[in-house]
Amino acid sequence: MLLLENVKKSYREPDGGVLPVLDIPRFTVDAGEQMVLVGRSGCGKTTLLHVIAGISRPDAGRVQIDGRDVAKLSESGADNFRAAMLGFIFQTFNLLPGFTALENVLLGMTFARRKYNPGRARELLDRVGLSHRSHHKPGQLSVGEQQRVAVARALANEPKLLLADEPTANVDPGNQQNIIDLIRGVCKEEGVALVLVTHGEEVASQFERVDHLEEINLVGKRMSKS
Repeated sequence: MLLLENVKKSYREPDGGVLPVLDIPRFTVDAGEQMVLVGRSGCGKTTLLHVIAGISRPDAGRVQIDGRDVAKLSESGADNFRAAMLGFIFQTFNLLPGFTALENVLLGMTFARRKYNPGRARELLDRVGLSHRSHHKPGQLSVGEQQRVAVARALANEPKLLLADEPTANVDPGNQQNIIDLIRGVCKEEGVALVLVTHGEEVASQFERVDHLEEINLVGKRMSKS
């Protein structure tokens, strides 16, 4: 499903210097597999997800999803591929405040150039326990409810791979377990591969496969030795 080989990514600093962020020789995720990437703040977790999703281009290397090298696609091609193949859960939710929960979920289908399927959108909201809140806007929902809407939206286009960026970071401790169970349950039911990044070991302990980004990222290894 997902294959990264010799992926490198760096950023230009204000003084003109180069800041290496990623140097990953190899990273794979099988179809339907659920795994966690653990790493401290600032170690490149979000950058890695953006590279996988084609939001940010690597400086070098191969990012292959379902046989397609995202790194070789044009910007518009990457946008279309991401919309059709991937779901993305942002830690800040990124819901549109003027739209209802149902409309926000339907937007996930629009990005993928699919026809509106209100039935699936309502089904997803029901599965995340929000069928009774479908016509409420984000400002009328709790933080935990907003995150559940974001989960439903990420799955609206029936993706093959779901990327979750610190999905419990802005959720109160009492709802964190519910969010994790929700994401994992829906992915299992629909056969969606899951890559979830977190700095919390308590979240990672719930998964059979746990990789530490500092161990697979050569930049992190060099920093730990310096």
